[in-house]
Amino acid sequence: EPELVSDTFQQTPKHYGITSPISLALPKEADLALTQKLTETLKPYGVFEEELELQRRILVLGKLNTLVKEWIKEISDIKNLPASLIDTVGGKIFTFGSYRLGVHTKGADIDALCVAPRHVERTDFFSSFYEKLKEQEEVKDLRAVEEAFVPVIKLAFDGIEIDILFARLALQTIPENLDLRDDGLLKNLDIRCIRSLNGCRVTDEILHLVPNIGNFRLTLRTIKLWAKRRNIYSNILGFLGGVSWAMLVARTCQLYPNAAASTLVHKFFLVFSKWEWPNPVLLKQPEDCNLNLPVWDPRVTPSDRYHLMPIITPAYPQQNSTYNVSASTRAVMVEEFKQGLAITDEILQNKAEWSKLFEAPNFFQKYKVGLVESKIRILVGNLEKNEFITLAHVNPQSFPGPKEGNDKEEFSTMWVIGIVFKKMEGSENLNVDLTFDIQSFTDTVYRQAISSKMFEQEMKISAMHVKRRQLHQLLPNLKRRKHSTESLRQMNDSSLDMSIDSDNSMSVPSPTSMLSSTPFKGPPAGASAQSPRVGDFSI
Repeated sequence: EPELVSDTFQQTPKHYGITSPISLALPKEADLALTQKLTETLKPYGVFEEELELQRRILVLGKLNTLVKEWIKEISDIKNLPASLIDTVGGKIFTFGSYRLGVHTKGADIDALCVAPRHVERTDFFSSFYEKLKEQEEVKDLRAVEEAFVPVIKLAFDGIEIDILFARLALQTIPENLDLRDDGLLKNLDIRCIRSLNGCRVTDEILHLVPNIGNFRLTLRTIKLWAKRRNIYSNILGFLGGVSWAMLVARTCQLYPNAAASTLVHKFFLVFSKWEWPNPVLLKQPEDCNLNLPVWDPRVTPSDRYHLMPIITPAYPQQNSTYNVSASTRAVMVEEFKQGLAITDEILQNKAEWSKLFEAPNFFQKYKVGLVESKIRILVGNLEKNEFITLAHVNPQSFPGPKEGNDKEEFSTMWVIGIVFKKMEGSENLNVDLTFDIQSFTDTVYRQAISSKMFEQEMKISAMHVKRRQLHQLLPNLKRRKHSTESLRQMNDSSLDMSIDSDNSMSVPSPTSMLSSTPFKGPPAGASAQSPRVGDFSI
């Protein structure tokens, strides 16, 4: 396809992505000045790594790559490969995720993939390579998670945390210039290898599908920081994770291929505040490689038709990276896009500074609560199905749990869920019973804890309704504020400052009582539905 070329600036091709660009306009001096201001604003937030730290990462990855090559040679020798082949079998460490995209923050971990030739088995990776890592004095906190959906070895190498996946390709040797985007590599592969390759393939495709990688990176750093500050960066809780934010930014770059980062940030909010969901976001036309792998296709797969905010990965097999998004989380994100647009409008008119975009509450230190956290979206889904509830909004920020009387429990974590109740005509004092919704959620968590052998007798889940005026008792750092429900925007305050007309707590049966089939006899979780109020609900 022909390129438009000028004497001083080589523009990108007309078509980057599945549609024509919205604008090919070049940046003006004011845009470049705003971009420089943006860079300076980002620096205190730790989104850029120091050069020394970056060099240390490169050194560590080099050592890891050398270990992989040594290990594959050792395996090749044990498996009696001809001596002439052993020196050429290769093997390589690839990176993916934020490090590969070039947008990792200070202290972030590295996602890596070990690629091996066909004579190296997955069992070798989790046995002999694991043992080889164990022998390295720089390696600490080594652990293997072989039975995970995507099996992984986790470690800290010279203080840098690394997750290493494994893929065995149907090749006799692994060349240094191997391009993992080649769909032919997927033929005859184990499904675990295909899953392990997916992260690298998606990351590499994104980098090949953006017009200007430097502008893409600065824009993505900005949007990731904004999303984290606004409490909407969480795939596990039904918001968006890193790869989804990267694809939204990449699509913006395709639509404005010559724009500076300051303009791209503004256009990001413009495009996605007006996006007609559930129309999918695509970086390229999906391809069918006839490998019979499941791909996202609502024409073929009925369940795909119910995805609310589809953002489709560009590498085969194409998947929706946002299948966890619910009606509530989408509503919260769209409202945030609109706020972001309003703020960047002000910034571009020199009526506000970039710092305004990142205004957000301080986070409490998060405990390791992955089991419960990963299931909260189920509770949100249960609440959404309740006929009296319009919207359920979980704040990804967790808080230290309240102490109950003589409860000396050391570790306790709390999430707050804001609920908008429907206004029911003729039902001034209707009592909304959430017992079933909550019980269904806790049953799921307990079953998972028991089946994965994580459950301990003193572990428990409790749920309560909280009035606005009592929120400060649960969240000591929260300032009491005047009652107002005029805008859903208030739902995004870190405090989730919301009200409800009843203050009922619900203790949930422990797994032992569940297993003995003791029925739940706690008080109903009631909520007055006098008006379409926004309610606080915490677990």
